[in-house]
Amino acid sequence: MRVISYNLRENHAAGELVPLVEHHDPDVLCLQECGSTGLPDRIGELKLAGATLRNRLGLALYFREHRFELVTSENFALKKSLHDHVLAPAEERVVGTRLEDTEEEREVVIASFHASPLTAVNSLRRAQIDAAHARLRELGPGLPALMVGDFNYPWFHKGLRARMVQSGYELSRSDQTTYARYKYFRGHFDFATSTGLEIGSVTTLPAGVSDHKPILVSASYRDEDQDQLIA
Repeated sequence: MRVISYNLRENHAAGELVPLVEHHDPDVLCLQECGSTGLPDRIGELKLAGATLRNRLGLALYFREHRFELVTSENFALKKSLHDHVLAPAEERVVGTRLEDTEEEREVVIASFHASPLTAVNSLRRAQIDAAHARLRELGPGLPALMVGDFNYPWFHKGLRARMVQSGYELSRSDQTTYARYKYFRGHFDFATSTGLEIGSVTTLPAGVSDHKPILVSASYRDEDQDQLIA
């Protein structure tokens, strides 16, 4: 299963989506900072599963209709930062989608996530990540899950990774940094958290007009015996 995540930088990179999908052939496309109005129903062979509704710039998730059947898609609001209260840029910060994988004959939960910006503290973003994971468990109890997006968490990944392990999730960073706006300010802003899945690779794709680079996550299902051993 191939999943692309891309922060479009206030929708400026929307014109790159068709060639991005055609070139990398993902099964799922997760977007952040996309325009909440005028989203196409399809991008190449991918169909829109869900998108945030109450944000000017929000999130969206597309899936390959030939492989998946949509079970349900929900938007979740998370704890707000001071930035959110003052400027109200994003009330909904997760699009969670439950899909039936007809190729593998099992279900999976995939989510597009956008944490509060760097003006917030890391503890707030950790609380948002924990809350997002909890909502995904409610969406698909016991199902494998993958959450990708802009975590706005470029440093101190060791502590975050340890927290994820305690909660039953794993954190996977990309092979290269993903933030490219400033020459001397870089970091891994975009990555993946998962449970019940093996993450083969997280590849940083070439930069476009966005200040974030897209990432491509390659994932496969763990078998039930392996899950029991890990538990």
